Amino acid sequence: MEISESMEIMKSLADASRLRVLNALIEKPQYVEELSQRLGLASSTVSFHLKKLESAKLVYKEKEQYYIVYHHCDKILNMSLRELISFNDIDKFIQDERIQNYNQKVLNTFIKNKKLVKLPVQRKKRMIIIDEFVKLFEPGKRYPEKALDCIIKTLYDDYCTVRRIMIDEQIMERDKQVYWLKNHKGKEGINDK
Repeated sequence: MEISESMEIMKSLADASRLRVLNALIEKPQYVEELSQRLGLASSTVSFHLKKLESAKLVYKEKEQYYIVYHHCDKILNMSLRELISFNDIDKFIQDERIQNYNQKVLNTFIKNKKLVKLPVQRKKRMIIIDEFVKLFEPGKRYPEKALDCIIKTLYDDYCTVRRIMIDEQIMERDKQVYWLKNHKGKEGINDK
């Protein structure tokens, strides 16, 4: 089990109503309205908690005639606490989380009200920002220069600089006045350089 899955399980169990829903499902599979009546909770509340439990893979649903019936998941519930807290990938998870927090800090510093205030001077930070531009384009799609400039301008007015950086960093290719992404891998691909 990965640490993110374990955290999802722990978070979903850290709520009294969800524990009550799960406990009721351990007794027998039930549908939302049945759980609602049994627990004295609104159907919308039960549905909300079931989604959280389902996201953590603690419950699953099956369609039976007109109803969606929820069941508890024995595989997860039968795991020991030791199994839930033993990880092979904890160092990778910590590193990924650290990178994600750093990237978010950079984005919060340079992007205000969904607009880039200025391009960072430091290359590492600039490439985090450039990755936000990359997300605006579809891989494999070709963009005429004017269309490319309009898309870039939704985030930053100096489209010429951004376009030049994306070409110089080999994120985009061009032929005459047509541009496209060059086998872009995503955030880790940019930051590896």
